[in-house]
Amino acid sequence: MKLRAWMLALAGLGVATAMAAAQDLKTPSSDQYVPQLGDIMGAAQTRHQKLWMAGKAQNWELAAFELRQLKASLVEAAVFYSGIPIGNVATLEPSLQSLSDAIDAKDGRRFAKGLGELTDGCNACHRSLKRSFVVIKVPSEQQPFANQQFAPAGKP
Repeated sequence: MKLRAWMLALAGLGVATAMAAAQDLKTPSSDQYVPQLGDIMGAAQTRHQKLWMAGKAQNWELAAFELRQLKASLVEAAVFYSGIPIGNVATLEPSLQSLSDAIDAKDGRRFAKGLGELTDGCNACHRSLKRSFVVIKVPSEQQPFANQQFAPAGKP
């Protein structure tokens, strides 16, 4: 719900139009410190990993915290980098809400489904930005610390 408020505020300020028109991932020019996009996305990937681990352990309080942190990273990326259309972040809202609902209900099955949908949404965003070589995946029991595919497409 807080993500929706952020989205509406951004749209109201006209930021969405500027972001949708941008074709590349331009670094903001500012005298104020702005983290690099790779750092923001690295933090988001870490949150994705920790979110999965918290849900797997049924630590719902930690899962809710990690989800809030992940949402904040996504909003931060869209606010600071004009090449990320706000629509890309907004399309993640249903899966983020689904995850939030699953966490509130302490429902592991719904949580797993929501995390899968979120992961698919992340990869769709990467493809739309010509970054399809960055593939995020849901961790597994065999590789709990691996939520990224490093082999090129088509290779195991």
